[in-house]
Amino acid sequence: MNRKKFIKTSLGITGAGIMVPNAFAVNSDTLGRKQTPIKKSLKFGMLKEEISIEEKFRMLKDLGFDGVEMDSPNELNNAEIIAARDKTGLEIPGVINSVHWKSPMSHPDEKVRKECFDSMVTALRDCKEYGGTTVLLVPGVVNADISYEDAYLRSQQEIRKLLPYAEETGVKIAIENVWNNFLISPLEAARYLDEINSPMVGWYFDVGNIIRYGWPEHWISALNRRILKLDIKEYSREKQRNEGVWKGFEVELTEGDCNWPVVNQALEKIGYSGWASAEVPGGDRKRIEQISRLMDKIFKS
Repeated sequence: MNRKKFIKTSLGITGAGIMVPNAFAVNSDTLGRKQTPIKKSLKFGMLKEEISIEEKFRMLKDLGFDGVEMDSPNELNNAEIIAARDKTGLEIPGVINSVHWKSPMSHPDEKVRKECFDSMVTALRDCKEYGGTTVLLVPGVVNADISYEDAYLRSQQEIRKLLPYAEETGVKIAIENVWNNFLISPLEAARYLDEINSPMVGWYFDVGNIIRYGWPEHWISALNRRILKLDIKEYSREKQRNEGVWKGFEVELTEGDCNWPVVNQALEKIGYSGWASAEVPGGDRKRIEQISRLMDKIFKS
């Protein structure tokens, strides 16, 4: 997409006037589908006990988790990870790209963008080896030096270049919403994916990240079938107001401003089934057990 087309598309202007996007259209694929139970996961970095990978995986299995997500690229031994998976039965549903913040795909330097691109190729191949289905990617950042338009165009261009690797591995690229000043509207997020127009690219929806400036259920409705996986965290608007914007995250699961019954209803309405991964402060076995119980409470609400 060139810059003129970007501006025209972003404003929703056509020759006939204002274009109404179809992001809220009903997904016929989900109609009549019975929602299956959510599968629980968390991030490997949340496990703080100094024990082996296999012991960590076994602990998670014992505490009621179905899976764990790894970072990639990483400095761990893939053979050890796979052996731990096979011995414990704990799944690895996906991985998180570990380079996208340091070297974003929106960066003006082509060499920096290539660092992220190369890391994504590694992550896609690692994920296939682990038996996962998605690589979480923060597509870019907007700041004083990187314009919104440039972030949009550059990141889409890099993602399109990754499509052959996603198709080769069978692993999907899952774009996540974060506080990166980019893709901050659900309609825009849906359009961003639709313009890439590939079944190998979808959305990794972080429930807690939205609460600062919106309502998760609205994003779920807009993104619909585009949602591949969920990240679970909380946020408190009261703590944001009284203590500062980042303090909003310092609240336990179920004690923030996420209306979990409404979120569950929205997920059920679009027929979502699959993985939900906790992304909160971790700790020892006692803390991980607490997270497991709170996630059970969330999805029973």
